[in-house]
Amino acid sequence: MAKISSTIIGAAGEYHVLSQLLRRGWIAALAPDGAPNMDILVTDEGSNRLCAIQVKTRRDLGSDKGWHMKQKHEELVANDLFYIFVDVGSRPSDETKCYILPSAKVADSLKRCHKAWLESPGRNGQPHNETKMRRLKPDHSNYNPPSPEGKAAIAEYSNGWLDHYREKWNVLGLPEAETF
Repeated sequence: MAKISSTIIGAAGEYHVLSQLLRRGWIAALAPDGAPNMDILVTDEGSNRLCAIQVKTRRDLGSDKGWHMKQKHEELVANDLFYIFVDVGSRPSDETKCYILPSAKVADSLKRCHKAWLESPGRNGQPHNETKMRRLKPDHSNYNPPSPEGKAAIAEYSNGWLDHYREKWNVLGLPEAETF
C-alpha cells in the first residue's frame, strides 16, 4: 500500500472540518488558495458572527502526537481566528478527532512551551538551539525547565490539557442547529 502524501492528508483534515461545520447548520467554505492565516471561513445562518479557521492535520506518526507550527503562530491572535487540530489516526478506519481552540490559547501554548523547551536540557545535556518551528502537543511534560515560569507552563500544558477542547465546536461562538 502506498503512503498518502501530507498534502492529501491536509486536504482530508480541511474537508472533514468543513463537513462538521456544515452538519451544524453553519455556512462554511474553503478560503481561496493563498488566503493568509485561514483555511475555512464560517458564519451562522444570520451572518451575525464570522470566523476564520486554520486547520492543522496530523497522522498518528512520531512519538509526541503533536502538530507542526511556526514562530509566527505565537503572535497570530484575533477574536475571530480559531485553530482546529485534526488527528486522523494511522488508518482510514480510525476515528478522526478534532480539537477546537481560540488563537489566543494556541499562541500562549506555543510561546510558553517553546520557551520551556529552550530552557530544558537536550540530548546529552546540550542546550536546545532556537528554531522557527514550534510544536503544539497534547503533553509537554517531558520538558524539564529550571525556571518557575517554565515549570508553570509545563504544568498547564501537560497530559490531558487538549482534551478540554476535543469536539468543542461551541468554542466558535456560533449557534448550532437543533435538528439535523
